[in-house]
Amino acid sequence: MFSKVLVANRGEIALRIVRGLRDLDIASVAVYSEVDRLSQHVRYADEAHLIGPANARESYLNGDKIIAVAKACGADAIHPGYGFLAENADFAEACRDAGLEFIGPSPESIRLLGDKIAARRIAEQCGVPVLPGSGEVESIDEALAFADRIGYPVMVKAAAGGGGRGIRLINSPGEFREAAARAMQEAQAAFGNAAIYVEKNLQRVRHIEVQVIGDKFGNAVPVGERECSIQRRHQKLIEECPSIAVSPQLRRSLTRAAVRIARAANYHNVGTVEFLLTEDGSYYFLEMNTRLQVEHPVTEIVTGTDLVKDQIIVAAGEELPYEEADLLTRGWGIECRIVAEDPFNNFLPSVGKVVFAREPAGPGIRVESALYDGVEVTPYYDSLLAKVTAWGRNREGARTRMKRALAEFRVVGVATNIPYLQQILDHPDFVSGNVDTGFLDRHQVFAAEPLAEQRELAEMAALLLVTGGETEVAVDSTGNSAATNGHRNGSSAWRGRMGGLSEAKAMGRWPKSI
Repeated sequence: MFSKVLVANRGEIALRIVRGLRDLDIASVAVYSEVDRLSQHVRYADEAHLIGPANARESYLNGDKIIAVAKACGADAIHPGYGFLAENADFAEACRDAGLEFIGPSPESIRLLGDKIAARRIAEQCGVPVLPGSGEVESIDEALAFADRIGYPVMVKAAAGGGGRGIRLINSPGEFREAAARAMQEAQAAFGNAAIYVEKNLQRVRHIEVQVIGDKFGNAVPVGERECSIQRRHQKLIEECPSIAVSPQLRRSLTRAAVRIARAANYHNVGTVEFLLTEDGSYYFLEMNTRLQVEHPVTEIVTGTDLVKDQIIVAAGEELPYEEADLLTRGWGIECRIVAEDPFNNFLPSVGKVVFAREPAGPGIRVESALYDGVEVTPYYDSLLAKVTAWGRNREGARTRMKRALAEFRVVGVATNIPYLQQILDHPDFVSGNVDTGFLDRHQVFAAEPLAEQRELAEMAALLLVTGGETEVAVDSTGNSAATNGHRNGSSAWRGRMGGLSEAKAMGRWPKSI
């Protein structure tokens, strides 16, 4: 087993990995940029090292610097988390060359499965259905000709893509050239490779993914499926485990397909095989993500696994401690991503200081975050603030617990998507499980925020900013708020006011005027 591991990431996932290392009694090393000096993962790890300025290319994407720090501090391995260098085959190879274990799949597997065209070929060779699609194309004319052959709508995707980048839905020949050009530009900027491919787009499909983990002894275990159909601009917002649409027979078929693909790629460590599921029960291979997923907690809460610990164990050369038959799924899990975006202002990113943050708790609730009072949300990194996972005996139990958790969540100082998530959870089609990847495109799931509530929230936020949280908000008989300093009778009228803002809405946004 390793004695010391460097965590090459930041935010909630870095904190999650450090906790996993602590459970295994392994020393942890955090790295941080200049704007992350006070981050929770920096304070929680056993040691921490500055690696550069805020710009990710000079810090969290600077593989040479990270490896140098790992060597200097005596680390045995590097855990990349997700994002940044997690699916960078060159970085994984550089770790190996430096005598460091990369806690993830091999560079060869990353390269093979990171090439979406090659991954499709593997699926075909394994007898897994794939959508009609082209090979890699480097010109718009070639892509357009293929789209005309298979018929619209089509998806144009980055050949080296992932994370929803370099993807465009195209409904007609007239919009093809502009959309494909933008996809190629985005692919070049994100992955350094402008190559794209064209794929038939199916309507009313679900996004189902199968979690797998393999060790270096040839064992490959499927760890259930997740429903990830609630997406906005190809970014997942709500995930469930299991899926309401997957029967035991279909689950067996999907998990077997996922394992065949993983074995064909000589895959070890944690990975996710993604499928599209049609209304008639047909499924098609989409891609394989060669890393820990953002949504891994929803699988853990239902299966009782610890995927981060399992990653570390497998990377250390140990055999998986369980087989598929040992995994007993129990109940239902729903996970929501809390991001710093303003749903009442076209989802523009929200930056600034979080002057007050309180996370939900109670039975069946798990929170992954790096929030604290005073944390700065900057424009340099992903807008993810936290992930909330709710467990219930059944889907409705998990949904109602999630509603309670979101209503308890308090984030003061930046806008969040909490009100948006609450409206989705209450939508009749979501309640019944009638969802697909076009759900948010079809439904208007939230109304305009009342102006009166905006003023109330602005007053409270302004008071917190000015007084550093030592101010109460007293409410007179007319319902108007007024500032008082100090504490009265050992309790805070301001806290009482916060709790009574709305029966079912969390304080998740703040007008820009503050």
